[in-house]
Amino acid sequence: MTLWQGLKLYRKAVAWSAAISMCLVMEGFDLVLISGLYGQPAFARRFGDLQRDGSYQLSAPWQAGLNNSALCGEILGLMLVGLIAERIGYRKTLMLALVLLAGFIFILFFAQSLPMLAAGEVLCGIVWGAFQTLTTSYAAEVCPIVLRAYLTTYVNLCWVMGQFIASGVLKAMADKGGSLAYRLPFALQWVWPAPLILIMALAPESPWWLVRKNRQAEAERSLLRLTTRSDPNFDVNQTVSMMACTTAIEREKEAASSYSACFRGTNLRRTEICCMVWAIQILCGGYMMGFSTYFYEQAGLDPSNAFSMTLIQTAMGFVGTILSWFLINWFGRRTLYVWGQVGMIVCLMLGALLGLASKNHPGLNWGVGSTLMIYTLVYDASIGPVCYSLVAELSSTLLRNKTIVLARNVYNVSGIVANVLITRQLNPSAWNWGTSTGFFWSGSCLLCLIWTYFRLPEPKGRSFAELDILFENNVTARKFATTTVDAFDTSTWRGSYHKADEPKQSTVHFERQVKCM
Repeated sequence: MTLWQGLKLYRKAVAWSAAISMCLVMEGFDLVLISGLYGQPAFARRFGDLQRDGSYQLSAPWQAGLNNSALCGEILGLMLVGLIAERIGYRKTLMLALVLLAGFIFILFFAQSLPMLAAGEVLCGIVWGAFQTLTTSYAAEVCPIVLRAYLTTYVNLCWVMGQFIASGVLKAMADKGGSLAYRLPFALQWVWPAPLILIMALAPESPWWLVRKNRQAEAERSLLRLTTRSDPNFDVNQTVSMMACTTAIEREKEAASSYSACFRGTNLRRTEICCMVWAIQILCGGYMMGFSTYFYEQAGLDPSNAFSMTLIQTAMGFVGTILSWFLINWFGRRTLYVWGQVGMIVCLMLGALLGLASKNHPGLNWGVGSTLMIYTLVYDASIGPVCYSLVAELSSTLLRNKTIVLARNVYNVSGIVANVLITRQLNPSAWNWGTSTGFFWSGSCLLCLIWTYFRLPEPKGRSFAELDILFENNVTARKFATTTVDAFDTSTWRGSYHKADEPKQSTVHFERQVKCM
């Protein structure tokens, strides 16, 4: 199936997936909002401490605490949603989460103290945990192979859109005084729940989830709502049978679908990869983008220019994500992950060196800001969006939700550590590293690059069944792309594969009989 054929047949699925992924706009909004408020004079004056130079600063522990409050909530939310969604479905879980979020925003809006803000962030984080898992899973399960990368990476675009909106709001409120300067941005989050609940109520359920619940008839109806019925080459019965066969094969291989199953057999390798590709977003210094306004101020820019630079930076992220849709098709996931990290190492090192030079040449402060913007472009053209495609593709269909939950929680735990480090690295009242923080994260990114080269496989163009075969036969990461796979029919798995660069006699064959229906 070509890209155009996929868009023509699954255009309804594209629309539904894009609409449901908009849930993550709110999380992207809050990510920039909280960190951006540290550099807002009205917020710092209300919640910060008076410094010797007459300015107000939130202490490093409270900066880390506010950012980590949401992450702690997300860890809890992810664990809960992995259980709830498999019981009641994706749609109902997301609707419940949106209703709860509308209530939790009241706590942020009326917060009178830092502990109250932290409590609101924890509760909102529980809901965002649901968004993180289900939007990616839904995008992966309602579209064909040719569209899978685009719809899963679109999730990152929703993050960037939220960050862009938040940056614009913070820029508009930068010179405002009084409590509305920071309360109004929180209030804008009430715009989203009502229309999104309506979308969830009308959207079709994931056919893969229905198949896992042995509701094949409903899966067929859902699939018909996701596709164009007039296409003569599309057989809904055969497609659902293939889903049932893939699910049955995985159930035969792993009778249990609990979290412990993610750490047994071939699933252990898949879990490791999914956890690492998400953690790399943090370990490569990605959280510095969330502190960009504060970073620019510590580099020497005034608050107004710092917010302007953050707005431009998020626009660069938007462009980068769009660019990734072309790059992912041309080069594949693994190549983008490798070269993306190379580019980020260069940006981090260059920014740190310019920061050292700017102490004697203040005009270089703008150069420091430019390197962070280029870093954002590289990040959002590579590991930012590609991560979502990888975790959706490399997890097994039977354990996808649970694998994504575990991987995202590794991301969140890494984020907690990064928040503690970055707030101390940048804060003048703590370690006060300033722009030299880039040296630390460039070293961390180098270690991630080494792991990526040896452990990250290339899933481009593979069906879920083909990926199962490759993992079951322990094909090395660097040979995934050059291995030919003969997949199965609807009633029998008769897989065989061979390395394209080896003689035919070295082909490994295996068979498995599976009752699919």
